[in-house]
Amino acid sequence: MSPPANGTEQADSYGTSIMHHANGTKDPGSVLTDNTIPPAPGPAPPSEKKVNTSAPGEEWHKVRKLAVRQLERFMSLEPKVLRGDDPGAIHDMRVASRRLQQVVDLLYSPPATGEIRKLRRVIKRSRRSLSEIRNCDVLLKSVSARLARKRTSRREVWTAVEHYLHQRRSKSFEKSLRKISKTNMAVFYVHLKGHFTVNGAKPDSAHHTQHEAESQHRVPELFYERIRQTLENVAKAFEDQIALSLRDPSPSVIHGARIATKRLRYLIEVIREFGVPGSDELLVWLRSLQRGLGEWHDLEVLEEMMIEMMARPEFLRDQLEMAMGVQKLMVRNRMDKKALQEEYFRKVADSTGFRQMKKWIAYLLSAPSAAFAKA
Repeated sequence: MSPPANGTEQADSYGTSIMHHANGTKDPGSVLTDNTIPPAPGPAPPSEKKVNTSAPGEEWHKVRKLAVRQLERFMSLEPKVLRGDDPGAIHDMRVASRRLQQVVDLLYSPPATGEIRKLRRVIKRSRRSLSEIRNCDVLLKSVSARLARKRTSRREVWTAVEHYLHQRRSKSFEKSLRKISKTNMAVFYVHLKGHFTVNGAKPDSAHHTQHEAESQHRVPELFYERIRQTLENVAKAFEDQIALSLRDPSPSVIHGARIATKRLRYLIEVIREFGVPGSDELLVWLRSLQRGLGEWHDLEVLEEMMIEMMARPEFLRDQLEMAMGVQKLMVRNRMDKKALQEEYFRKVADSTGFRQMKKWIAYLLSAPSAAFAKA
């Protein structure tokens, strides 16, 4: 689900997608051509080649500044999330956690060890604890939009679904609040920020952190090698998961493709900070792919919640006719989900955009320092 130009993300809704399908139109934010990504830039003529004039260690310093910025963004959202009444803050905190985790993985290549592993785990747990709340918020927005229309078929059924989603969200928020309250986020912030700043390490880990910081300062080539290794691993995981989804289009596999797309996107966002040519265009294509997979995921979650809603013995016993109405909504939901799945297959099954993405990544892997020098 793609962010606006300022970098903050907004949740796409099932309702938006279905309204466009119903009206025979397309979401203007998702209309892209396969030619969005330009071919990987070749070497510049000798007279036009740029010389990388960055001071030694400047690349690492820039990544660390980005890491601090992402950490500040992540922490700034916690008070809003704890209030519980701001769906946008919950979504934004989950997105901020992914961006923060990606830059941590670039600075400290996985598998992380020691305190970094513990701090990384806090980021991951925070995101996962908000997962079901985010799902309920997106679905409630969609259902509310449907009920706001003057002519809505099966209004009574949609109202029952809305009521069930509110119940689920309330229970999920209480559970998430208990999990988050167990973590001292102030301590987490101080410790992680200490790792991001060259002279900010605590005494018990100072030797390791300062040694790594000094090594990175002395050897800027290590930055390009880390970029190459990280991009190679993330891109391979992405391509492998996409290939697997084409062979096995089961929900869990397609969901894996969605997660792999996010990881690649957030890594490219870091590379984009250095002005590497082609990164902006690649991000447009990845956002489009992620948006479609996000809409598919929302439909998948809606179906799961409808099944759980009907599985309650008292619901089937007391509201059998309502349960039959929910089943009819599920049939329609599966049709919409299939359409989104086919659209995803068209985007990744040997499309021009997918091939150009692979060329761009291959170019960067072959000569990362040259690619950054063109920025």
